[in-house]
Amino acid sequence: MQFLVYILAYPILWLISILPFRLFYLFSDFVYFLVYRVIGYRKKVVRENLLLTFPNLSDAERKNIEKKFYQHMCDMFLETIKTMSISAEEMDKRFQVTNIELVQDYAKKGKSVILVASHYASYEWLLTINKKIGFQGVAIYKKVANAYFDKLVRKIRSKYGTELIETRKAIPMMAQNQRDGILSMYGLASDQSPKLDRIFHSMKFMGIEVPVHTGAEMLAKKYDLSVIMVKVKKIARGYYEATFLSIADNPNDYENFDITEKYLREVEQQILEAPEYYLWTHKRWKHRVDK
Repeated sequence: MQFLVYILAYPILWLISILPFRLFYLFSDFVYFLVYRVIGYRKKVVRENLLLTFPNLSDAERKNIEKKFYQHMCDMFLETIKTMSISAEEMDKRFQVTNIELVQDYAKKGKSVILVASHYASYEWLLTINKKIGFQGVAIYKKVANAYFDKLVRKIRSKYGTELIETRKAIPMMAQNQRDGILSMYGLASDQSPKLDRIFHSMKFMGIEVPVHTGAEMLAKKYDLSVIMVKVKKIARGYYEATFLSIADNPNDYENFDITEKYLREVEQQILEAPEYYLWTHKRWKHRVDK
């Protein structure tokens, strides 16, 4: 059954990916109409999240953010599909990096890094930066249930040389790379709600006390990995700009959880500047401490 679903879906995905951008975004508008107006995908979750985090806004203001978010989410999902056929030249034009030298400097120093990112703007196109850095990029990801779609996701995300590694295999890989002296940049999203059995710290995020992911900080301290963050800004429809920010060069100099909190404060700033580009469909605040 998995293979049947895959072979039926793949031609459609490929046709979407080769649409000229003008038609591509018209199709995205149609998908937005279906997802938001007809299906109402996770609309209740989005509204609850926006009410929790922006209680001082009017209903009309939150509704405006909601609509813009769904439009962006549909664009971003389809842009992931677009990666199947987009040229490297076109991608360079649409996803630019302002300060790649910050990452390149770590390679010159012989230092591996952890790259933390949030579910904001275009986190999928981040994987294109691998061809611009001076060492191996490794993306830590959660395996897709359908084995055929998992293979497709891996193919899309590794198009520019990024190596994908499942979450459960990440630590053994880091340990082996450290022993072998292999420089790497390990990328992971660190802004969502952790599993209940992996809660070690909570903090106020967007004004609400919630448990937070601390894995990036713990791994950085264990393997002496510098921590950098990437902030992605949406410049226009289909155009993004990424900027790197140093969070902790020497992680063991920091008190426990200071690195995590420093990173999430930057995520908050992103959200407050343009909330419509955050992934509001995730149940980020489902394990609130102050319920």
